Amino acid sequence: MIFIKLLVRNCILLTLLSGCSWFGGLDNSAEMSVLPKIHNQFNPNRVWSISISNNSNHFYSSLRPGYSDNIFYAADRNGIVKAIYASNGKEKWRINLADHPHFFSKKQPALLAGGVTLHGNYVYIGSERAIVFALNCNDGSIAWKTSVMGEVLSAPVVSDNLVLIHTTNGMLQALDQFNGIVQWSVHLEVPTLSLRGQSSPATTCGAAIIGGDDGVISAILLNQGQVIWQERIAYHRKITGVQQLSDVDMTPLIVNGIVYALAYNGDLAALDVKSGRILWHHHIGSVHDMIIDGNRIFLVDQDDCLLALNKKDGAKIWKQSNLLYRHLTPPILYHKYLVVGDDKGYLHWINPINGSIISQQKLDKTGFQTRPLVTNDSPLLIIQSKGGKVHAIRY
Repeated sequence: MIFIKLLVRNCILLTLLSGCSWFGGLDNSAEMSVLPKIHNQFNPNRVWSISISNNSNHFYSSLRPGYSDNIFYAADRNGIVKAIYASNGKEKWRINLADHPHFFSKKQPALLAGGVTLHGNYVYIGSERAIVFALNCNDGSIAWKTSVMGEVLSAPVVSDNLVLIHTTNGMLQALDQFNGIVQWSVHLEVPTLSLRGQSSPATTCGAAIIGGDDGVISAILLNQGQVIWQERIAYHRKITGVQQLSDVDMTPLIVNGIVYALAYNGDLAALDVKSGRILWHHHIGSVHDMIIDGNRIFLVDQDDCLLALNKKDGAKIWKQSNLLYRHLTPPILYHKYLVVGDDKGYLHWINPINGSIISQQKLDKTGFQTRPLVTNDSPLLIIQSKGGKVHAIRY
């Protein structure tokens, strides 16, 4: 029997129903670190906050806003999508993508998921109902919507006039950017046990580079949907329970012809983009996106250690372990600092040179689980909470 894909970070909730863990190898005894006591070196200013929805069903999703030309676009799971002026938090337009299945019935929530993608004149977003929407940036009207072959939990990626969609059943589908017609589909292997989440592809030189639930990185030609190469970066060092999970749920990074990717219970690996040959690898597992700045890689591992590594060989530069099991967001660079959010609604500001925490602030009672974004003009840091509130911060 095929297991329903499960989000490991929330699987402790299943113990309330079953009395034991569904995954024998998962250590539910790990406790969230106490908030470290620090003296804030500065106190960032909250410019504004707005709610995308009232989150009445208390279902927390991993939606992340998109941004372009002083406007950011945010969505909630039920189907509300808003365009907001970044400078003042004022609404430009909104649309509700919830559906009326019958004339007299209530609207069914759209179950939007993953993230909002901006490209050209369109806003793209997928749903757990296996539908991809393209909205006009000017007024939010639906340009097209297309049914795909599975749930869409990751952000669409646009390249070469194609919208790339990675579904939970392992399909990578390419839709025409302008009308949504499916151009090709490729099946990626899905093991019987995997995390609930999918990676978005990265694109370069006419190819899509994508991670699969089986710990394999694949390169696929965009114009044909043909697999160029595949390479595994996750190896089952242990073979029971949660230790079998090997998903690559992060978007690979491509810098100077090298692909950087990492897997849950797997490795951080650097691969040659043309051949897939592994150049180096280290046993570091995560489901988070990472960032590269100059010669350094910054990432949050599966225990919520924040790491800085040398891009050349993956050697560790520093490790910040005072935020263990606080369910950190992926990091982002804002001005000269690393910023991560946590499950309790705190933002942590970290010195990228040595990993020390230099400021922290409580922003939201529902907490954060998606990476902040940074605007271009008069830079703001914008982050969406699990409860559907968006905060704009300026340092």
